[in-house]
Amino acid sequence: MSTGTLLTIIIAVVVVLAVAAVALALMARRRHLRERFGPEYERTLESSGGRLAAERELRDREKRHDALDIKPLPPVSRDRYTREWSNVQDEFMDRPQDAVHDADQLVTSLMHDRGYPTEGFDQQTKDLSVEHGRTLEHYRAAHEVEALSAHSRATTEQLRGAMVHYRTLFNELLTDGGQTQPTRS
Repeated sequence: MSTGTLLTIIIAVVVVLAVAAVALALMARRRHLRERFGPEYERTLESSGGRLAAERELRDREKRHDALDIKPLPPVSRDRYTREWSNVQDEFMDRPQDAVHDADQLVTSLMHDRGYPTEGFDQQTKDLSVEHGRTLEHYRAAHEVEALSAHSRATTEQLRGAMVHYRTLFNELLTDGGQTQPTRS
């Protein structure tokens, strides 16, 4: 075999290996994003200009999230939030619209105390999506009903559903060390 032929074969093998390595890296990155963001991965994919744009958006969210100072709550704060949630749930019987509004405010306050910026709903959902992508639809659904409620257009059943949705995210935000602090149903 001539040197030229051998060199051509070696170059072809190196190119094939390089392409395979790049493909494996892309697949690993895609799998990481799918696992980390859960349903938010598909939602971002549908709302962006394609897979590359969606994955770039999700990586940007990860970078922003990594720069935040997200911290667990001290036990005294978790207990206080648990009591406040109980009060909001009790309020629902007599003033459901007010309770939903208060649940929204309580979740926002909890986010703030954990270290999440609270400058707007869209940014809140992006920041939450990194660690809470699996419960983010609950927050969106609750927030939608809260907006209806602000204009007195939400039914009692919608308000009840919003409370359940807020409670799901609320419980997850109370997570400290992988253990969710229980709240009353």
